[in-house]
Amino acid sequence: MRLLHSITSSLLLSGACIVSAASSWSFEDATISVQSKGAGVSAGAGAKDKLNPSSPLAKSVSLGAADMLKLQLTTTDGKKAKRPHQAFLTLTDPATGLEESFVLSVKDSGKSKVDLTHKDLPHQFFTSSKPIAASIVISSFGSSTPYKAKVFDLEISRDPNLPLAVPEKPLRYAVEKEIHHIFREDPRSPPKIISLVFAAAVVAALPVLFGVWISLGANASHLSKALRSAPISHALFYGSILAMEGIFFLYYTSWNLFQTLPAAAIVGVVAFISGSRALSEVQERRLAGLR
Repeated sequence: MRLLHSITSSLLLSGACIVSAASSWSFEDATISVQSKGAGVSAGAGAKDKLNPSSPLAKSVSLGAADMLKLQLTTTDGKKAKRPHQAFLTLTDPATGLEESFVLSVKDSGKSKVDLTHKDLPHQFFTSSKPIAASIVISSFGSSTPYKAKVFDLEISRDPNLPLAVPEKPLRYAVEKEIHHIFREDPRSPPKIISLVFAAAVVAALPVLFGVWISLGANASHLSKALRSAPISHALFYGSILAMEGIFFLYYTSWNLFQTLPAAAIVGVVAFISGSRALSEVQERRLAGLR
């Protein structure tokens, strides 16, 4: 009875091992070769090294600037060649941890391949001080155990006479430095000599203005009558005219536009209201025949 139980346990254990082996991804018939550009098969360009899924290659693989690395293998699920959902050759820099994966081209028969040259590799790999670890990753849907293991070391050698091509840094949005705006200086008044010349011209024109008024029949004797009839309107009207001239003078000498506009608006309203009242008084005298 014990012998039967022992035999049954052994058979079950063997079956479990077989099922476990059959449900694991791996590869077979894997070869790696490095071919120089322009080299033919007759020149020995087809020299290959075989890869073992259970242990990495003993020697490092060197990839020069004019070389092409060719990796060929057959993916298997258990003991059967099969096409997985994904298969990669992953290169890892042991110093920085930088990884780059390259997709293997896989057929339905499981035959896979990938080719690499210098232009396919990140520029960080060219400055690495240690060999780049190359791993194969195979996985798919279902219950099969994925495969990932290091298979060889890659030494990248570049031409020292050629500068390392480093791409530009990508645009990243971040906080920029504080911007200090520099505004233009406030407009300055012209030289005093120009202002004096124009002021003298205005003063010199006043006698001409008064002479024209007299020639047109201006009657200064009505000033007292106008002030008696509407003293506030006439006083505010003429005062607003003088105030507006004073505002223009201050704007010309010291005020800015934000100081001038409110004052000019207030004086303009006073001039409009008082002027309409003063003109009404003048119209009354005209209708009465006093003008």
